[in-house]
Amino acid sequence: MPETSLTLIQFLLDERRRLDTDRDLTTLLHGVATACKAVSSSLKNGALADVLGSLETENVQGETQKKLDVIANDIFLQRCEFSGVLAAMVSEEMEEVYPIPAQFPKGRYVLLFDPLDGSSNIDVNVSVGSIFSIIRLAETPEDGSFDAVLRPGSEQVAAGYALYGPSTMLVLSAGDGVNAFTLDGNIGEFRLTHRNLRISEDGAEFAINASRARWWEPPVKRYIDECIADESGPRGRDFNMRWIASMVAEVHRVLLRGGVFIYPKDSKNAELGGKLRLFYEANPMAFLVEQAGGMATTGRQRVLDIESNSPHERVPVILGARSEVQRIVDYHC
Repeated sequence: MPETSLTLIQFLLDERRRLDTDRDLTTLLHGVATACKAVSSSLKNGALADVLGSLETENVQGETQKKLDVIANDIFLQRCEFSGVLAAMVSEEMEEVYPIPAQFPKGRYVLLFDPLDGSSNIDVNVSVGSIFSIIRLAETPEDGSFDAVLRPGSEQVAAGYALYGPSTMLVLSAGDGVNAFTLDGNIGEFRLTHRNLRISEDGAEFAINASRARWWEPPVKRYIDECIADESGPRGRDFNMRWIASMVAEVHRVLLRGGVFIYPKDSKNAELGGKLRLFYEANPMAFLVEQAGGMATTGRQRVLDIESNSPHERVPVILGARSEVQRIVDYHC
């Protein structure tokens, strides 16, 4: 069967037979994919469906919620709660753990997700995405507290994201490489289009919010200064800067073209610990990047080794091609 004829569910079933993975994980990944298709459908109509703009509410992060933030969050809850394999769900948009309704069976998996990453871009029709992380508990917890369901990123069994751009793509890993699927609107199914993605070491791109340069720490400033020097500089080649303000879009480019994504701790966000959320953004993206042969760090520590019981912990994130990330780590040291 040609690669592009392989649908997501066929791929998942094939992988389950090949790797002898858990049937429940296949069920959950299929449910997540269905949620992503529904979010994609909501995004397509934009202003025509009156789903653009902001609400008069804030999420637990203190950020103004977009209409689509709430819509996407509800879609994930509704599409995944009945799967029978979840112990709980945890969302960036919700203050508490979401317990599985009593009418549905419970399992041992926990789904953590950012239903709509980069939502500040929605109203200007720039690519956004959904990010998810899956962990498997030793047993179904008796209570639905954060202490009972949060685990270090190293314990993730799967992670991924959906990118809603010119085409809708689903990129995921269940611990055996990274594969990407493109939504075929003709049949309403994701089809395998990129097998076993590996991050190139030849990329000459860096993504960083340069408007924060005045607050950067010396190691980050040193790295960027070297990248923007001309060919006579210490790197001996030219680099290009990119910045979309959507982590999904930034990481997707790194996976396909190499380079590095940097959202460092700086003097402006140091009190918060950084900018990006550990459980909904940093952990799943670090998992994917490592599975693709790259590296993900705070500059001082491997992202997946961070332990926290705070559901909305923020951390610095530097990820991408191993050689570039290692250079930044060395400058921190």
